[in-house]
Amino acid sequence: MGIRKTIEDLSNRLLSEKTKEVGERIVVWVAVVSFLIHLAIIGMVQINLFEITDPSKLLTSPIAAIYTPFSIILFYEVYLLVYYLPKSITFYIGKQYEIITLIIIRRIFKDLANLDLTANWFSDPFDLQFTYDIVGTLILFLFIFFFYRLNELRQEFKPDTSDDPDSKHQFVFIKKLVSVLLIPIFVILSIYSLGGWIWETYFSLPEMVNQIRDVNKVFYDDFFTVMIMTDVILLLFSFIYSDEFRKIMRNSGFVISTILIKISFSTDGLLNTLLVVAAVTFGVLILYIHNLYEKNPLPREAEEV
Repeated sequence: MGIRKTIEDLSNRLLSEKTKEVGERIVVWVAVVSFLIHLAIIGMVQINLFEITDPSKLLTSPIAAIYTPFSIILFYEVYLLVYYLPKSITFYIGKQYEIITLIIIRRIFKDLANLDLTANWFSDPFDLQFTYDIVGTLILFLFIFFFYRLNELRQEFKPDTSDDPDSKHQFVFIKKLVSVLLIPIFVILSIYSLGGWIWETYFSLPEMVNQIRDVNKVFYDDFFTVMIMTDVILLLFSFIYSDEFRKIMRNSGFVISTILIKISFSTDGLLNTLLVVAAVTFGVLILYIHNLYEKNPLPREAEEV
């Protein structure tokens, strides 16, 4: 009982509405300040006050400074993902889709500063990636709307009407436990990823610098690995609450969707964008079919109700 009470208290403090509101205000101010600092550094580099080796090309244009506040917003989206996990599995998955979409948008802002506006647009790999990202973002934005529409959010927060409310409460507690554990994991992961990227970019040997990971993959490659493990754990524990086929298929489909997003980080170009779009499309279709089952139960299921 002591451990359970501790987890409940931590969840109430770290994942409360008040904490979320405070976090929103902090994120806004940090994003604004970081944007101005980034702009100032770019200005000093351009007037040759000092020189910085910049393999990521984030110091070449004022447009690239937009990358920094977007990174802050993305970290806040990670918190929102953890915040919504105990409340709704589907909403939690939707936040994963929002995060990968914002990663692509952030990449667009970075690439905008380095576009090569020539007649050979479709032969330049960087310009092509920009085109893929623009089209992919529009598709993802639309599909995320469909996902939330299908989710029928009002149903997610209705009073519990299950035959075994104790099992439901137990599953909610498990989700709170997972959420509380994810917060320190993500904090440690973010510090480790950022520190590693800074070291490899600015302090390692030149031959090592050429092998650094894309800045867009810093933290989020490992982040989606953690998400896969989390989704699998939630899938296994969901059997405590329900063994209905439609729910098992829905949660399994969400795991597959997250795996596809994770795989996208190991690819580039068109395949990268296609994998992300395929992941979100798969999640939307899984939820759509799940809702068909729920609204039109099979005869055997109808008899058991």
